[in-house]
Amino acid sequence: MYRKLADKLAKNSVLDRNEYLTLIRNRDSVREYTAQLATETRRHHYGDRIFIRGLIEFTNYCRNNCYYCGIRAGNKCVERYRLSPEEILSCADSGYELGFRTFVLQGGEDKHFTDDLLVYIISEIKKRHPDCAVTLSVGERSFESYRLLREAGADRYLLRHETVNPSHYGMLHPQNMSHDNRLKCLYALKELGYQTGAGFMVGSPGQTDEDLADEMLFLKELDPQMVGIGPFIPHKDTPFSTEEPGSAEMTTFLLSLIRLTLPRVLLPATTALGTIDPLGRERGIMAGANVLMPNLSPAGVRNKYLLYDNKICTGDETAQCIECLKTRITKTGCMIVTERGDYK
Repeated sequence: MYRKLADKLAKNSVLDRNEYLTLIRNRDSVREYTAQLATETRRHHYGDRIFIRGLIEFTNYCRNNCYYCGIRAGNKCVERYRLSPEEILSCADSGYELGFRTFVLQGGEDKHFTDDLLVYIISEIKKRHPDCAVTLSVGERSFESYRLLREAGADRYLLRHETVNPSHYGMLHPQNMSHDNRLKCLYALKELGYQTGAGFMVGSPGQTDEDLADEMLFLKELDPQMVGIGPFIPHKDTPFSTEEPGSAEMTTFLLSLIRLTLPRVLLPATTALGTIDPLGRERGIMAGANVLMPNLSPAGVRNKYLLYDNKICTGDETAQCIECLKTRITKTGCMIVTERGDYK
């Protein structure tokens, strides 16, 4: 029965809520088969190529106070930092020499980085490296701000919605943050022509199997070009410090469901997955993922951008990290490639 549901998803790229819920609740019975279908689907669209993105975590200042996040505004234990435009551009230049053709500028919602400043950084990266893609992950901004950044040359935008359930969103965020506005931002990004990325935490406090089934339906409706999911991992200096983490096995199963629901999606095996399971990124690839995001940030700040505890690769040099990943990913039957890796 469960295999038939997986086959139906692979054929039609959608199930109804009860069918998704059935698969999620009975995942142990169909995990390997679903991963096989997801791998076949990924291979059909992208072959065995795994795209790498150079992650530049350029500020850990944030105006928000999300209850799960280690760089939340209310955490007084964080050693804050901002990279200068010159430092950000230097990271991109170094990454280009290492073969990266996508740079992901990620940071907290930091008012210091105005539209004008980000426009300068984006346009300068594109001027120096016109064959590269620039991805932004800097949270909720106005439609006009998104438009200016897009016109400056930004190609993609990652904005994880964290949960499609408004009441669950309220459990994870303070009252001044709006679930409606988060979704409004996602649709604005799509309207402006960004390759748009959504995503959610797996196993966040209060999340139910029903919520996860609804996530699949929402992703099908939104039809993003990228989806980033990872297990919830508590941070010691947040209100959720004593909560149980999400699981790698649920995360990898959901990666397979997402691949089958959105066959052409760009789907990362995240650092969080590699943090909670030493082989998490490899298992993510074998479940249908096709993106990895090594860190290009200066080594001196990597251990300051801690959204959760025990984050891996905070001390590795980027070149060292890439060579390690190449060796590990080869064992999955895939290969890391140095190209933009655009959505098909």
